[in-house]
Amino acid sequence: MEVPFVRVPRERGETTRRTLAEADLIADGYEIEVESGDLYIPVVDPNAVADDLEVVIRSAVERETQTTPADILGFDPSYERLGRAVLVDEDDEERAAEIAAAVLESDLPVETVLNKASKIKGETRVRDWELLAGENTEVVHREYGCEFGLDLAAVYFSPRLATERHRVAGQVREDERAFDMFAGVGPFVIPFAKRGATCVGVDVNGDAIEYLRENASRNGVADRVTAVHDDVRAIAPEYEGWADRVVMNLPHSADEFLESAVTIAGDDCVVHYYDIQHEDDPFGPGERAIREAAEPEYAVTVETRRTVRSYAPHELNVCLDVRLERT
Repeated sequence: MEVPFVRVPRERGETTRRTLAEADLIADGYEIEVESGDLYIPVVDPNAVADDLEVVIRSAVERETQTTPADILGFDPSYERLGRAVLVDEDDEERAAEIAAAVLESDLPVETVLNKASKIKGETRVRDWELLAGENTEVVHREYGCEFGLDLAAVYFSPRLATERHRVAGQVREDERAFDMFAGVGPFVIPFAKRGATCVGVDVNGDAIEYLRENASRNGVADRVTAVHDDVRAIAPEYEGWADRVVMNLPHSADEFLESAVTIAGDDCVVHYYDIQHEDDPFGPGERAIREAAEPEYAVTVETRRTVRSYAPHELNVCLDVRLERT
């Protein structure tokens, strides 16, 4: 079977393996291989691998000691892993139950199996889940050295954005002041704080804010994190001119919050603006909206235009890293 591998020189192998393991990206069902001085590490999602790592497709050797759900079912089911939970999306109840039973019988380190029971909905972007196995919808997810507790039925969280969050966190400097306008359980805030930043995270979802506080303590950064349960537009004046960095990860409607982002921005501030647009002009609408909100008070420089992932047919989830410098 051909699967994606990360190829690195052997001297970088262990460091890379640890990084991929922390992001829960290693495909445990296949052997790590060595060939011609390079290490090949099998990965579950090549799109989630950092851009500075090389991904190649090659034949894989399955681990004989591990039984997979596919071994039991006779077909390869589609699922996601999040901590010790497996997430499936099956309309057929019998098929969903069959997959859940196979997951539990396999050697996957899993305690919970959940089936998506609705689309993402509402202001807090949560969905309904059918509990196929396990006690509840709570999980603990590990990502690039951080640990996040969360309840999938109460908060929004996407493990698929791990690499993007890691990219942004890599730009954070010690003693920065960072503001996440839609913080959730803290996947941006926590790694920022671990790099020495003073952080404020705001969310309208009270459950998410409680988890953000717990996760700040869990990761040893509670002294650098302020969690606020509110609409960011209501509290933006309290943080006027405060931030060196602002995260706006609400891609369907971030443009509605740009006035507040400009209020929060300090004299020299980087804004990470997430958007979903048609592939014909994925960056233009966001850039125009930012310039309209920030100019002439700020000089606007787009430092990075990045496609994060494909969102839907002909639609892209993108990020603009934009520097605002007060004129």
